[in-house]
Amino acid sequence: MEQLALFAEAGQSKGLPTQYLEYFPKLIEPFDAQRLLERFIAETPWTQQVRKMYTKDVVTPRLTGWYGDPQAYDYQSFKKVAPMTWTPDLLTIKQLVEPLAGTKFNSVLLNYYRDGNDSVAWHSDKEDILGKNPVIASVSFGQVRSFDIRNKADHKEHYSVRLEHGSFLLMKAGLQERWEHRIAKSTKPMGPRVNLTFRVVK
Repeated sequence: MEQLALFAEAGQSKGLPTQYLEYFPKLIEPFDAQRLLERFIAETPWTQQVRKMYTKDVVTPRLTGWYGDPQAYDYQSFKKVAPMTWTPDLLTIKQLVEPLAGTKFNSVLLNYYRDGNDSVAWHSDKEDILGKNPVIASVSFGQVRSFDIRNKADHKEHYSVRLEHGSFLLMKAGLQERWEHRIAKSTKPMGPRVNLTFRVVK
């Protein structure tokens, strides 16, 4: 079943809960952002994860890459997965977002949305390895996609942010506990998008 966007593609929702998230539309200049987008697509050894949903194995509708410090293990299908080594580009962006986030990150998850069929369903990043009240720094390259959030206690309270080329979204402490987020599928033609989410793995 197709996911339908909650908001029009133009503009941001009014009244964004800035105590939980903050948006910076032009963290990286367009020329550099385009160069990074092309390099990430071409050089990242992308994989497609299989997740267990109830009793079925489901292929995630996007590609991913996991980088970080040697001890920053991820857990996929209950297996301990070591991260790939930081690249110079990823380290440069990491150093750029850490002062804005007030956090030293030890890992980053790259997501590659190839077209409008690629998406991520409603969820919150509350894995035990991220600890309590995690701070996550998200940097987007390529196609503008709508980042939808909704209050877990009241789905009628929902907002959206257009994640633009070279933009930065800071997901602050408390967001994952109280809100869910997604990138919905789209029936409109969509170009490629790469998203970096910097995290602290405990």
